[in-house]
Parts: sequence; structure tokens; C-alpha cells
Amino acid sequence: MLTVFVVDDSPAIRASVAMILKSANHTPVEFPNADEALARLKRGDLKPGLIIVDLTMPGMDGITFIKEARALPGSRFTPILMLTTESLQTKRQEARAAGATGWLVKPVSPADLMRTIKQVCPSA
Repeated sequence: MLTVFVVDDSPAIRASVAMILKSANHTPVEFPNADEALARLKRGDLKPGLIIVDLTMPGMDGITFIKEARALPGSRFTPILMLTTESLQTKRQEARAAGATGWLVKPVSPADLMRTIKQVCPSA
């Protein structure tokens, strides 16, 4: 069972991903923006086993979030999946360079999401 930070400005996407995670006995912790998720990481009171983050959000975007998260000792090696409507190869490369572990394009099927989680978190 994983604790998974789900960071997306869309309530519908957060709810959908959370439902998929719960059905697999994982614990989603939802954040409507990257600033709140980063503040929670910095507090250090809850360490996620996985982070799923949107690329385009008001305020801090997903790539900036990944860079900031990777700078924190507690999340340096935490798998981070980018979940976005964006499919440009340049954005994928930018996300990888920032430290993203994987990339999923919205809408993602439950099977694809869980398969990707298994790849980046084999013990999940």
C-alpha cells in the first residue's frame, strides 16, 4: 500500500485518480496546486511513496514542482509521474531532465495508471 500525492488543479482528475488508487488499496492525498503539495513535502510529516503531478497548473507548474521536490532530501528518490494532456516530446524531455520518473497522458485508463505505478513502484 502506497501513500500517493495527487497534485492537479482539476477536481475531476483528482477524484478520478484517487478512486483508482483507493480501489488498489493505496492512500491518495490530494492537492489542488503544487504550492500546497510542496509545502507538505517540506513539512516532512507525511512521506509519499509516489507523487502524481499535472504539468499545467495556476501558480507553480509541474516541472518546477519536480525540480523543487528533487531538491528536498526526503523526496530526492520518490517516484514522480507527470499526468497531463500535453504530449509534446520536448515537454517530456524537460520533465525527465527535471527528475520525472514517468509520463502519462490524460485521460489515463485505470489499467494504464496501475501498470505504470507497478513499473515505478514494484512493491506496490
